[in-house]
Amino acid sequence: MAERQEQAAPDAVLTRIGQVVMLHHGGDREEARSRFLDLWAEIGEHGAPLHRCTLAHYLADTQDDPADELAWDLRALSAAEELPDGVRGFLPSLHLNLAADYARLGRTDAAHSHLRRARTAASRLADDGYGEGVRSAIGRLEARLGRDGTPGDDNWSPPRQRPS
Repeated sequence: MAERQEQAAPDAVLTRIGQVVMLHHGGDREEARSRFLDLWAEIGEHGAPLHRCTLAHYLADTQDDPADELAWDLRALSAAEELPDGVRGFLPSLHLNLAADYARLGRTDAAHSHLRRARTAASRLADDGYGEGVRSAIGRLEARLGRDGTPGDDNWSPPRQRPS
């Protein structure tokens, strides 16, 4: 019975994260940020890496300050690096988001470094909608950074990983 509860717990946390993602996509950024922060307080810095990665990755999207967004995306990457190789499909998206964060902060060298990492990691993604979307977003950010070193479209946002 305890083993079943342990197996159900990750699903319950990811479900809760997914519910808050829907709230955020529905336009309630402040409430989403508040709920994400409550979840972060619950799972903490030492929670399951998949939970921390997913939560920090989405929590970054709710930040107003690019430096705060970067901090959450760095937490997501740190947690992702603790995941087994089989579930590291998050890495291309994580590096892409970090590249965008660094570009917004005017740190072009760091942005290009993470774009290279995103491109390398994306080569291992499937040729499905998600993989193509990530590769396409990498190409768009590369093109923007190639022009003047910063993203030109303030509304541009790289795709976030799918919670699963």
